[in-house]
Amino acid sequence: MKSKESTVLFSGGIDSLTALYWALNRYDKVYPLTFDYGQRNQLEISMARQSASRLKVPQTILTIDLGQIGGSSLTDKNLPLPNYEQLEEIEDGPPSTYVPFRNGIFLALATAWAEVKGIREIVCGFNVVDSPHYPDTQEEFVKAMERAINQGTTAFFTHELMKIITPFTNLKKSEIIKEGLSLGANYSYSLSCYSGTEIPCQKCSSCLLRQKAWEELGIKDHLIQRLEKEGKI
Repeated sequence: MKSKESTVLFSGGIDSLTALYWALNRYDKVYPLTFDYGQRNQLEISMARQSASRLKVPQTILTIDLGQIGGSSLTDKNLPLPNYEQLEEIEDGPPSTYVPFRNGIFLALATAWAEVKGIREIVCGFNVVDSPHYPDTQEEFVKAMERAINQGTTAFFTHELMKIITPFTNLKKSEIIKEGLSLGANYSYSLSCYSGTEIPCQKCSSCLLRQKAWEELGIKDHLIQRLEKEGKI
């Protein structure tokens, strides 16, 4: 039996799109929440809108400007995006594409938004297997944020606890895609590339991880299929 309602952190990338399909299979009502945070890849917002429209779910876009904080090549175009020939070249430690406390900020805003609407569950596509160097996707971080949420919202008084649901924490990217495909997911409009273009650069870590995942599945990436059909590549 489906639970009542949830909101999904929805960037429109593979992980969050799979999370959206996952939620639609488990909740009566699902509200994708997308953030326009001053990211280099503004196109991902319009693509997320297309995916939400195709699924007929009521997407909300919240605008904040993390570019004012800086410190990330995703929000500061003066900082170069790291490029690689292969995944093995990726160094340990937080990459320059780490946006300081981004997921903490997103979860805080999503909590406030959900609290107003009486929604108790927030679904996220966080995972750490293929991207272990982002501190704000770790399971310990999610648990800590959940504790803070339930201390700092009306849940403290009502005891109707809010939950952060992360179903893909310990899955590889290919396993996440496989889960999505089993739910009928269409990844044609999901963007992963950090460069800000629709056509993947195939040099950033996100592109390389995505390419590896589809190769592991032995399936051509839905995005590539669409771009080829449209004559864009």
